[in-house]
Amino acid sequence: MKVGRLQGGSVALAEAPDPVASAGEVVVRLAACGVCGTDLEKLRGRYQSAGRIGHEPVGVVDAVGSGVPGLRPGDRVFVHHHVPCYTCEVCRKGDLTFCPTYASTNIDPGGFAEKFRVPAENVARGAILPLDPSVGWEAGTLLEPAGCALTALGRVGFRAGDSVFVVGLGPVGILYGAIARALGASWVGGAEIAPLRRAAAMKSGFALALDPRDAPELDRQVQAATGGRGVDLSVAATGAPMALALAARLPRRAGTMNVFGLPEAGRSLDADLQELYLRGTKIVPTYATTDHDIRAVHAMLVAGRLDFAGLVTHRVALDRLPEAFDLAGRPDTAVKVAVTGSAFGG
Repeated sequence: MKVGRLQGGSVALAEAPDPVASAGEVVVRLAACGVCGTDLEKLRGRYQSAGRIGHEPVGVVDAVGSGVPGLRPGDRVFVHHHVPCYTCEVCRKGDLTFCPTYASTNIDPGGFAEKFRVPAENVARGAILPLDPSVGWEAGTLLEPAGCALTALGRVGFRAGDSVFVVGLGPVGILYGAIARALGASWVGGAEIAPLRRAAAMKSGFALALDPRDAPELDRQVQAATGGRGVDLSVAATGAPMALALAARLPRRAGTMNVFGLPEAGRSLDADLQELYLRGTKIVPTYATTDHDIRAVHAMLVAGRLDFAGLVTHRVALDRLPEAFDLAGRPDTAVKVAVTGSAFGG
């Protein structure tokens, strides 16, 4: 079968044996998998945990190993790539995505493959989510990034009525704002350099989407929208230094900044620490998501509380994987790119 791999600073297709479902395991035939910003960072060599690519996959169950209840070939599913152990001290305190074993679990060989194997530990810990018939393949590829946003909103202590400003309106930044609105945010604004993505954010319900390079206008608009207080929650949905610096100065007194997008290794926050101290700004990093929050997002989507329509702007077949990565890295051209497999039409 064909599988996408990182090879010397590029992404390429390689040949690999078809996976086999051993006891407790499941093999899934790919329908679609989104290209995530972290996939791009792995390609660029800026992610310390670089390894397998493709972690937003949906597909059709191809084979089920012995001892797996409730699944059969032909089922439409989403598969989460990481699962916590649920037993260590970190898990017991509720910080599941920071579990020491969380990132060591994964699907094999990754989501950009004609078929992939879901290990027994992932299966047993709830990583496979049957998709409701109303959830199409494209919407399914957005469940994981949307889950990351829901996990973040829980971790930062978001409350209905809070105001939110998202810096970086890529797909996950737009999803963050959509989920905040669904949970009762009083106002959601954002900033993004790419006009295409600003327009997509406005279509998804943002109150405004500004160019962050016009700092005076951005400040004026945020102050006007919040009565001069600043926002309850600012979100750096990209790890770009300018985005982090902007997000750090937007919260109200005793407000919160969420470091949500992946910062490049070795980067520092360009902010006046005394100002943050005197204003009581809480800086909260969040990472990844859990099957519980992905299931919650799925339920919100099925209930009509969320609408992912229009975020996937490009569909590229697996055998053109390098083209998909090229498109995903061009924010003036694409919002979200989904790589499609043989199950996409079924």
